[in-house]
Amino acid sequence: MSSKTINIHTQTNLKMPKVETPKTGNIFQAVGRRKEASARVRLQKGKGQFLVNAIPIERYFPNEAVRLEKPFKITETQGMYFATIKVEGSGKAGQLDAVIHGLSRALILANPETRPALKKAGLLTRDPRVKERRKYGRAQKARKGKQSPKR
Repeated sequence: MSSKTINIHTQTNLKMPKVETPKTGNIFQAVGRRKEASARVRLQKGKGQFLVNAIPIERYFPNEAVRLEKPFKITETQGMYFATIKVEGSGKAGQLDAVIHGLSRALILANPETRPALKKAGLLTRDPRVKERRKYGRAQKARKGKQSPKR
């Protein structure tokens, strides 16, 4: 084995290269969460169709159009944006709340002046309620006790 000598030269005025952030143009990305659901939202300016997991939003969340339009009604931006959304985890109700949370966050990135209105409506607060874990010594659920015999 031969040993090699490594010479380290340091410069006092060494400049780091500039790291450029990718410019996405009119695309605003945000993440929304609720229970175990996580929604990745890509909001774009213009006319287009809202897609959730490559399915039109009306088919993925039937009968929930009123709740999905709430962030846009509050910010008065109906018809100005469209979104592609990827959502996973939890059930449909948790996924719907995660999508609304993500859309609200993305609208703030698009226009920071809308933040007070969305905050007042409570759409920016991540709902911290999750399913309680099961404890040992209990029946099937987190708090349900075992039935005691009467006789």
